[in-house]
Amino acid sequence: MVVKTGSTVVRICVGSNNPVKVGAAKQAFTLMYPNHIVHCEEMHAPSGVADQPMTEAETRLGAQNRARYCARYYREQQNNSDMDYFVAMEGGVDKFEEGAATFAYVVILSGEGALMTGRSANLPLPNKVYNRLQANEELGVVMDDLFNTSNIRQKGGAIGLFTNHAATRESVYTQALVLALVPSLHPEHYSD
Repeated sequence: MVVKTGSTVVRICVGSNNPVKVGAAKQAFTLMYPNHIVHCEEMHAPSGVADQPMTEAETRLGAQNRARYCARYYREQQNNSDMDYFVAMEGGVDKFEEGAATFAYVVILSGEGALMTGRSANLPLPNKVYNRLQANEELGVVMDDLFNTSNIRQKGGAIGLFTNHAATRESVYTQALVLALVPSLHPEHYSD
């Protein structure tokens, strides 16, 4: 475990001000560190990729860039090494053999520099949605238009709408973060 020995607090910085992403990070760390207090800070962190990533590689890079930005900010601007983890999520789309889908990459960067990357499950997208994304629209905007919602990306997301809220954007991010954290909980099984 990367959390400082004897500490009862896990300090995380989330590279987003989106309440869905912040909530997912807090929930994942609370699940994985049940005997700790999770202190969560949020900040805007640029992805360095398109607003709507259209490939797996671009989506992964966006999440990595956000996590690294947070770590660099705390190291350079805050002169602070108290953060245990820097967390970022990036939603994207790609066209697979089975068709177009949306998914997310999650990245967790430990205060010690270990990079853990995870990916959510795919949500199949209708062709009419994917075609609009290829025309440079963002998924949240398209979904708001199709379902007559407002700012769905800071709520249940496309996942919530298409699953009739059986799953949400936050629940999918939480699951991906929990799985990505596993190597930090059991380093004896993951170290070479």
